[in-house]
Amino acid sequence: MRTGIAYDCDVLVIGGGIVGLSTAYAITRTAPGTRVTVLEKEPGPARHQTGRNSGVIHSGIYYRPGSLKARYAVRGAAEMIKFCAEYGVDHAVTGKLIVATERAELPRLHALVQRGRENGIPVRELGTPQIHAYEPEVRGLAAIHVGTTGVCDYVGVARQLARASGAEIRYGAEVLRIDRRPDLGVAVRTRTGDVLRARVLVNCAGLHCDEVARMTGDDPGMRIIPFRGEYYELARPELVRGLVYPVPDPAFPFLGVHLTRGIDGSVHIGPNAVPALAREGYGWGVVRPRELGAVLSWPGSWRIARRHWRYGAGELRRSVSKGAFTSAVRRLLPSVTEDDLVGAPAGVRAQAVLADGTLVDDFLIKEGACAVHVLNAPSPAATAALPIGREVGRRALAALGTGAAG
Repeated sequence: MRTGIAYDCDVLVIGGGIVGLSTAYAITRTAPGTRVTVLEKEPGPARHQTGRNSGVIHSGIYYRPGSLKARYAVRGAAEMIKFCAEYGVDHAVTGKLIVATERAELPRLHALVQRGRENGIPVRELGTPQIHAYEPEVRGLAAIHVGTTGVCDYVGVARQLARASGAEIRYGAEVLRIDRRPDLGVAVRTRTGDVLRARVLVNCAGLHCDEVARMTGDDPGMRIIPFRGEYYELARPELVRGLVYPVPDPAFPFLGVHLTRGIDGSVHIGPNAVPALAREGYGWGVVRPRELGAVLSWPGSWRIARRHWRYGAGELRRSVSKGAFTSAVRRLLPSVTEDDLVGAPAGVRAQAVLADGTLVDDFLIKEGACAVHVLNAPSPAATAALPIGREVGRRALAALGTGAAG
């Protein structure tokens, strides 16, 4: 790359969620002296996926052995707990139950036991009496207890990553245009009119990552389809002691409605998964025609609808009917009533979808000239933020020509 150009930074990270901030943290710790700037369009960090989830530190039990999700989750859970302890971020290792409520779910529960062991995760199989010992109000035929699961304040983690990284963090800096020349790096213009020049760009834009990739001139080969996850808070939190999950349906990449006691003692129930009408569509009333049109024009969207319409219909019904949502919760918690469910803020998941309708299940990281794009960072991205950040940072430093991260 030519020298003599006045670069504002060596690496420019777009996105101030937990993955973008972890990447900045990894780069500055691995290659001290590397100038890193993070652009975040919101007035603070972690305002979207990072700050709008259930706060669970996942064990990695659900993920295919050998996948990036499995490796990063198992490693990342231990590192996240250590990070929280080191920086004084609220967290707790609570363990969780995965509960089968119907006989048809028992084979899938046993398969999870095997998968957990293949991933190196200690699990304990439980019968009905042991379930009641952990969770007296929960009903189930059988369950497994996963002791390495916990909860934490991911917004607090993001803030600490921002401080500890030493990177320049610019909030209120929405990216409008990117000009890239492989021999010169990138120039990024923000909505405020600022122009920043960098040697390497890292795209951690989450819900907008495919749009940012196209701004650089790279074809991401996928589209982000936003799915809204709707939550309730339990008015009687004493009904749930810890974390309780159903046995997931392997045909769909969502875990189903679960019960989560957070670090503040409140219990959240959810999420369901319904199509959002905007990338930041946290309610049915938020509609952005351009973004909705982009979803509808993507062939993968229609293929998903044809493939999963029955599952999707159930999710939609639970979205518009509190009674239907309550019925789903009663499978695990029979004593719950509609009055026990109090509305809570929703989240939106950035789901990468291929043109053939495939829901990308694993992390997807692609590289272009002077650019690294994180195009799918599904759950457990928050749990696995530290190892993901090192991997993305390694690729950015390699593009910079200064070696590998971690």
